[in-house]
Amino acid sequence: MCHPHGLTPAFVILSVKKHIPNLFTCLNLLSGSIGIILVLKNNDLRSGAYLIWLAGLFDFLDGFVARTLKVNSKIGKELDSLADMVTFGLLPAIMVFDMIQASSDHPILPYTALIITVFSALRLAKFNIDTRQSEHFIGLPTPANALLISSLPFIIYQQNFWLTEVLPLSGLLVIITVVFSLLLVSEIKLMALKFKGFQWEVNKMKYIFILMALVSLSVFKIKAFPLVITLYILLSIINNFLISNTRKNPN
Repeated sequence: MCHPHGLTPAFVILSVKKHIPNLFTCLNLLSGSIGIILVLKNNDLRSGAYLIWLAGLFDFLDGFVARTLKVNSKIGKELDSLADMVTFGLLPAIMVFDMIQASSDHPILPYTALIITVFSALRLAKFNIDTRQSEHFIGLPTPANALLISSLPFIIYQQNFWLTEVLPLSGLLVIITVVFSLLLVSEIKLMALKFKGFQWEVNKMKYIFILMALVSLSVFKIKAFPLVITLYILLSIINNFLISNTRKNPN
């Protein structure tokens, strides 16, 4: 049967499938944009955090759906980075800006939070052209950094947060900003939690991390995010060391 304009059912289905991952990417971008408005307009840090988590789910789904449907597009790759820049680069920076401003009278200090935005942009641009990152990440992924920052409103405003007794809150936030922004653009190889097989020997560090992360989250809930991200970095470094030793001593 001939179809007008050559639009066969197979062509239509393929066209729709190709854009499904982009729908999730746009929902990621929309979540981040709403979060920015809520933080700027209402100082609603917790809603900003919730929207980072929701965007993280959409960010996972766009990649998962693209792999499942076996559809990839250049526009999808670029759109993903642009969405991540807003949600995981600008929104966390605005949250930190708000927290520093609320805890310090210094007129310039809150603007140090924008380091997060700049280094997130560098991280995302680097990822797009770095062919080394197919099997692992080099530098902390922007969603991981955003997840850590999203937990801060739930941690630093609790009554018994011991670190604020050692350091001024504004100083602590600046330290977190600088350290984790540098990790974004570092050359540290970090595990990509993708499984090509399920053998223990090949994936043991991934299994250990997942187990420790689940235990930490079950015990400490949201407050576990900084611990989970720190474990992710440390176990990745240990994994790099073990892989290096295996290559040097294959027997």
